[in-house]
Amino acid sequence: MTKLSAPERPIDEWADDVKPSFVIQGLLDSFGPGCKDTKNCTCCHREGETTPATVWCSVCDDALCDVCARAHSRISSTRHHDTTAMTSEAIIPRKRNIKCKEHKDEIIKFLCKDCKKVTCHTCCVIYHRKCESVVTLESELPALKSQLLNKKETISNKQLQMEAKVDAVKVNVVSEKDRYAKMEHDIKSFGNNARENITLMENKLLDELKEVSEKHIEQLTADLKSGEISVHMYRQQAELIDQALQSECDMDVYDMYQGSEAGDVDAVGDVDVKNRQNEDMLSRALDDLQLGEIDVQYDGMVNLEATPVSHDTSNVLNLKGDPVLQDSINANVAGEEYVVYPVDLTVLPVNGTYTVVVTDYSNNNSVKSFYTRNKQRHHSKLQLGGEPWGITRLKHNQVAVTVPTTRQIVTVEVNPDLVLLSTITTSKQYRGITSLTPSTLAAGSGRCVDILDMRGNVIKSMNAADSGKEIIHSPEFLCTTRTGNILVSDSGSKRVLCLTAEGDVVFTYPTTGHTTLRSPGGITSTSTGDILVTAYYQDTVVHLTESGQFVRNILTEDDGVSYPHGVCVDGRGRVYICNYISGEIKVFSFSNTL
Repeated sequence: MTKLSAPERPIDEWADDVKPSFVIQGLLDSFGPGCKDTKNCTCCHREGETTPATVWCSVCDDALCDVCARAHSRISSTRHHDTTAMTSEAIIPRKRNIKCKEHKDEIIKFLCKDCKKVTCHTCCVIYHRKCESVVTLESELPALKSQLLNKKETISNKQLQMEAKVDAVKVNVVSEKDRYAKMEHDIKSFGNNARENITLMENKLLDELKEVSEKHIEQLTADLKSGEISVHMYRQQAELIDQALQSECDMDVYDMYQGSEAGDVDAVGDVDVKNRQNEDMLSRALDDLQLGEIDVQYDGMVNLEATPVSHDTSNVLNLKGDPVLQDSINANVAGEEYVVYPVDLTVLPVNGTYTVVVTDYSNNNSVKSFYTRNKQRHHSKLQLGGEPWGITRLKHNQVAVTVPTTRQIVTVEVNPDLVLLSTITTSKQYRGITSLTPSTLAAGSGRCVDILDMRGNVIKSMNAADSGKEIIHSPEFLCTTRTGNILVSDSGSKRVLCLTAEGDVVFTYPTTGHTTLRSPGGITSTSTGDILVTAYYQDTVVHLTESGQFVRNILTEDDGVSYPHGVCVDGRGRVYICNYISGEIKVFSFSNTL
């Protein structure tokens, strides 16, 4: 193949660059304008006569009539030539006799193997006398044809392979177009679902806001009227006192004194926490509202695995699936002197990073956070003045931690590194803790559960009773349900209790007289109302319904649960368990089918 130096030039200029080809020249000789007509005798044609040919001589490359054929057979030099009777009208191509370029009258008949050139007789004498291997071209034809046949077979095989590849690529193109179309449809579907879910959540929150705001404004209006009446009564009372003081009669002063002692007007108190509970719960729901994410992963050509966007990803969990261990976090960090005992934990999404915050109830006296950033695991450690126990989430990136040995509750900011915000001194050694509203907490100590404000003041103290007997003995873990009730995991009474904010018992598990739980530990509630509670000595995590009915042991020792304490669920539907003795945090997801 000849590569042109400048194909953009006119044809007349670059045509001379094309190298001569014996193959092309032979085809032109056989089938081109110069091919010989075999219908008429060649010899007669030279004499100006036109006589039909009947015989073809392949040696002379001539067509002969009957007369010329008889003469051809009598001549000694031509009588042994191979002749063929012409019985068809087909044009027989003449024998290709390639002339030497240098010796125009000489036919190329020899092959110099040393120089790898075809030559005429004169070229052999002049240029190839010293070459050792000069043979006739005719003697080499069988070998050349054999090589060409092998080459043809190789090319045919390559052709078949390439055709198969082309067919495969065609099929792949169609398949990939279908896959891309499906991916586009899925993405649009996910987007539409997300927008629909966001709209539903928006409408739901607006309806709740309207209901809460109407009640709140109504209460504030009533308080305002009551306050105005009280102000008017205070003003009148002050005026009466002024008149008595200005009076010259001592009895008037004494009578006014007695009247003010008997009929004092009470001041308008602060709005009770209970009246603001719905408002606080709505505010917290807005803080907790998060959208899911679409993860695109490529494997091979294209493999899209997307997580549908949910309008409420808080505590999303498929409780009907099989557990799958996703991660195991060692709560022991470098440089610690003492053994780690993880007790309670919570998980917060901070700027798109899921962060595990865990309390270490050992002489390490610390709260720790664990998170992954840029595919690298990181941790943060906050030193406290005592051994921390319970933990609860306050808002988007804040938690509250009980420190029973120092009678404190500390608030911590998660960035996801930990920063101490405040220290609240309490009157009791609280262990279990849960956030009721952004401004109120529930904490367990001794034989009661107290409602606290953010200064540590006890608003209400509850000690529930069943059949006249106190049933709160050791409230070590607490949790708030979606309806605002308080779940109490009580290791003393070996029960799970559900209490209202007023202290009324909603249910107990197990019921009175049964001892299914030997030592209940950490407890959490999902967005669907389902309850998960750990059983410390039984190495299990128990699944209860929202009404306290047993469903199944959702995690067991076979899944890697050992002496479990704290439990929580993150926004991706993953369950986190504190293995107290081994110092590990096990992370589980659940498959879609059993």
